[in-house]
Amino acid sequence: MQIFSDILNFLFPRNCVVCLKILKDNENIICSECYYGIPRTNFHNDPDNPVIQLFWGRVNISHATSYFYYNKAGQYQKLIYGLKYQGRSDIGIEAGRMFGAELRESAFSAVDAVMPVPLHKKKLRKRGYNQSEMIARGICSILNKPLVSDMLERVEFTDTQTRRSRYDRYTNVSGCFRIKGNYDFSGKHILVVDDVITTGSTLEACAEILLEEGIRVSVATLAVA
Repeated sequence: MQIFSDILNFLFPRNCVVCLKILKDNENIICSECYYGIPRTNFHNDPDNPVIQLFWGRVNISHATSYFYYNKAGQYQKLIYGLKYQGRSDIGIEAGRMFGAELRESAFSAVDAVMPVPLHKKKLRKRGYNQSEMIARGICSILNKPLVSDMLERVEFTDTQTRRSRYDRYTNVSGCFRIKGNYDFSGKHILVVDDVITTGSTLEACAEILLEEGIRVSVATLAVA
């Protein structure tokens, strides 16, 4: 079987998303060098980290964290770009697994379920998948928690949040989400997952709906801008 694997790798080489070097058999998505170079935040070990502070005085979030720092000019932004704009859903799953490996040894491991921020059906049709759900799936596979992807839905299509002020970002997503289906998670602890957090407006809007249902909410994003 190894000879067939070698032939496939020769004909269709797998490249590191970050540095484009050919991956070894034991590497997935990114090479070992780039993996160890990820600009991790380690916020999951700091209960008063900058991500949780985004929600202070706004909405009652139990815990919040991000896996790595996002820099538009940095090489690791390729993880987000590939996931969102190049059809690489596999990036989300694998990055979610890497993220989950860190969350497993923290307070985040005590959540009851994991929920991705939903996409509006128009964006879902265009992209073909919800990038936040891919990340959530990877996290679930490590934390051994159920994925809840159809409880919350996005009912209003909104323009991109890029270049909006913090207030405009909130008003752009306020009222965009609603509970869908007959779920009873009252008293449960749900981890809401997104790709990138900037002001936290989208996650705040999601959390408000869940908190109204008596659900405890924590937040995890792949990157923080």
